[in-house]
Amino acid sequence: MGIWRYDGTTSSDEQSATRRTISTVGVDMGELRGTHVPVLLERCLELLAPALDRGGRTVHVDATLGLAGHAEAVLERHPHTVLIGLDRDTEALAHARVRLARFADRIHLEHAVYDELPEVVARLGYPGIDGVLFDLGVSSLQLDAPDRGFAYAQDAPLDMRMDQTRGVTAEEVVNSYSHPDLARVLRVYGEEKFAGRIASAVLRERERGRITSSARLAELVRESIPAPARRTGGHPAKRTFQALRIEVNRELAVLETALPAALDTLDVGGRMVVLSYHSLEDRLTKQALADRVRSKGPVDLPVELPGSGPTFRLLSRGAELAGEAEVTANPRAASVRLRAAERLDPATGQQGRTDRERSRRRARATHQPETVSTAGPTVDLGSSPGDGRTDEQGEGT
Repeated sequence: MGIWRYDGTTSSDEQSATRRTISTVGVDMGELRGTHVPVLLERCLELLAPALDRGGRTVHVDATLGLAGHAEAVLERHPHTVLIGLDRDTEALAHARVRLARFADRIHLEHAVYDELPEVVARLGYPGIDGVLFDLGVSSLQLDAPDRGFAYAQDAPLDMRMDQTRGVTAEEVVNSYSHPDLARVLRVYGEEKFAGRIASAVLRERERGRITSSARLAELVRESIPAPARRTGGHPAKRTFQALRIEVNRELAVLETALPAALDTLDVGGRMVVLSYHSLEDRLTKQALADRVRSKGPVDLPVELPGSGPTFRLLSRGAELAGEAEVTANPRAASVRLRAAERLDPATGQQGRTDRERSRRRARATHQPETVSTAGPTVDLGSSPGDGRTDEQGEGT
């Protein structure tokens, strides 16, 4: 379970049937392509299970549907769960519709960006949701398709749009941004130390002619980085391509809005799982959760004031990583960071937990060592190292 390969081994009749089904959603893709291995699949299912196995119908949102690997596993494990799948990539939606065809009576697949989650859920008539999964970054389909322009190792037009029906392309960014703006994008979104040098090289190349090729851009980046720095850290263009992709798709701006919106849409007992692939995404996730898992009441009160207690609890201590065996089997899992949280019932107050949190806050305020027990759920959000990790796998795996 959880592995789906497009290896060309299906019969000609099956391929024809697949193409006929895909054409009904308005996308003509030809043969299926790519290799799809969902990241941290079993751990995601384990974390979501208590929220989706509560009796009766439950609603799960896959906010980054992609090739529907996680979504398919959720539907198989939870026969009473309705899936709402969101994706901005029409090609991915078409593949997902074929893959999930046997669950047609309990799926809603929507062409939408994940910050539109509350509007989609409301339009479909659901007052709340029980589970939500974000698998961020670039999908297997996008990364493995040379014509999409995401991969620095293959020559292609500089597109990089996840939704090819709208928005600016990477070619437009590279050929129109000023030196300060381009350097800022590379430095902030790619954590690129040589952002200024790369931006200068791009502007010089633009004077000779428009930059349209991913291979040419990758070569410019390589030539801009000093030789000693090129010997470590993988391909020298990976940070630049990451930065351009984030800029083109407004990924961080969208995520900053989407995470609080998703938390607000969860019912009591509902759970959110987020898979991040670089420190910028993980930092935003940590910040969104930090606002929900700590008491906001005065530290010196013996009881929690109504409405001031935590509204969520963390389901893991810090960010979880993929195990060695999974990374060996699927190298794209190497940079993943998982965080998860569950919505609390304000009526019960989770009194033991809020007492411990209040004691921690009081101890911090007085600079005294804590004397209360630390057993039970934790509010430690862990670290989000700015280590320049780049994502090799992501959205909608």
